[in-house]
This record gives sequence, C-alpha cells and structure tokens, in this order.
Amino acid sequence: MKVIFDKDNFMISSTQKSTPKNDWVLFDKIKNKVMGADYELSLNFIGKERMRTLNRTHREKDYATDVLSFPLDEAGEKNKMGEVFINLDVANKKSKDFDRTPKNYILFLFIHSLFHLKGYDHGDKMEKKEKEIRDLFRV
Repeated sequence: MKVIFDKDNFMISSTQKSTPKNDWVLFDKIKNKVMGADYELSLNFIGKERMRTLNRTHREKDYATDVLSFPLDEAGEKNKMGEVFINLDVANKKSKDFDRTPKNYILFLFIHSLFHLKGYDHGDKMEKKEKEIRDLFRV
C-alpha cells in the first residue's frame, strides 16, 4: 500500500502501481464540508479483484464496481469514521457514460460515497445534496 495523502483525519492510499493525479487538498476540503473536519476517513484505490471481493462479501454482487463506502463506527457512535474504495479501471470506463473525464469522475464518485456515509440512499434528496457540493467546488 502506498500513501498518497495524509492530513489530520483523512488518508488516501493505493494498492495500484499507477495512482491517479488529482488535487488531494480539494478532496480534503470536500470531505470536511460534507462530513466535518473531525470525521476520520480513508480513501483507498484498489484493484478489480479486491473490489469484486468486497462487493460480493458486502452486497452479494459478484463483479467489480467503481466505488464502495463503509461506515466504521462502533455501536452507539454516528458519523465518526468511514472508508471509501474506488477501482480506477471501472471508474475510468464509466466516466465516459457520464460524459466526464476520469479525474472529474473520481471526484464525482468521492462526493457520492460521502453522502452514502452520511446515510443517504439513492434518490432526489441525495442527488440534490451532491449537486450542491459539486456546484460549490465546481466539480
């Protein structure tokens, strides 16, 4: 595992040979805006097989997806800690479906995952909140 960014309550790492080039400070600002500065978060770029295993284990879906997020809170605690996994291969392919660059799509996925960590489910309310953050940070 290679650590790409490590600041306060936010760490970004990768198990991949090539890692994305992105503005990690922007990711930190978005994380703090959505989750708060005290929220402990790790963002991990992982390979297809590990993503497939996570998806199969936690969602009973036997394929590699682009992003998964997991709260890591202990019983009784709320919105204190979480983990996000992104698979670059799948994300790069899916970015075309959304008419986004791979770099922009990774930010899009990151914002999406944060709202799942906040407890939002897919739907109009989540999309509205995501759009507010995308507009604020011009993503």
